[in-house]
Amino acid sequence: MTTPVSIVTGGSRGIGRAIAVELGRLGYRVVINYNANAAAADEAAALVKDAGGDAITVQADVARTDDHARLLDAAVSRFGPVTLLVNNAGVAPKVRADVLTMPEASYDFVMDTNLKGPFLLTQRVANHMVEAGASESGVAPGHSIRAIINISSISAYTAHVNRGEYSLSKAGMAMMTQVFAARLAEEGIGVYEIRPGVIATDMTGPVKEKYDKLILEDERGITPIRRWGRPEDVAQAVAAIAEGRFPFSTGEVFNVDGGFHMKTL
Repeated sequence: MTTPVSIVTGGSRGIGRAIAVELGRLGYRVVINYNANAAAADEAAALVKDAGGDAITVQADVARTDDHARLLDAAVSRFGPVTLLVNNAGVAPKVRADVLTMPEASYDFVMDTNLKGPFLLTQRVANHMVEAGASESGVAPGHSIRAIINISSISAYTAHVNRGEYSLSKAGMAMMTQVFAARLAEEGIGVYEIRPGVIATDMTGPVKEKYDKLILEDERGITPIRRWGRPEDVAQAVAAIAEGRFPFSTGEVFNVDGGFHMKTL
């Protein structure tokens, strides 16, 4: 069987790095996309190789659609047809602002990276997958599949009045998953959404004190599982899909949030 090939956007740090390394453990050839931090991407590639996979790094700004062709071309040129796309790259607003005063530039910045870019990159990679040949149905666990995985957020359904553009981008990604899942099922390509909760990354660093209190110190806490999420928690969910363990599922949402999504009394 051909060695599976994945593209992980925003793969240099945090959740993206953990996903890349976990795919390496599964024997994937991993294309680590990064925007600005080449040194971090190189570190991630070394970790993938240490885990048993292979990796290259490719600079591309997901928000710039002109970069998409170069990213895909680099992947195919080095490793062959792409079998897995993980849309992980994402940004938070540079400044948290009340939704009543949020500047247009912040809306464009967040939406271009978190929704428009992933949507159009998925379109390009999906067409590539279709042209390369539809995947076999009924793939047994432990074998690679053709799939697209969108890393969204609990913000897809949690309203943030001081970063409304972020919530909107993740809600849009949830529907993007459904749209592509419905279209690509006939091509044998599964599309899934993984919805992380509060994960310890650079993005959540500035609000660590707030979430330490909400998760660990409050009497009940906002999550039944009383700890911060780890990037590796998300990576394990990606691995389960990448191993082909859900051959009769598509458009599915996997919550990796410590139980935050549950309504409890």
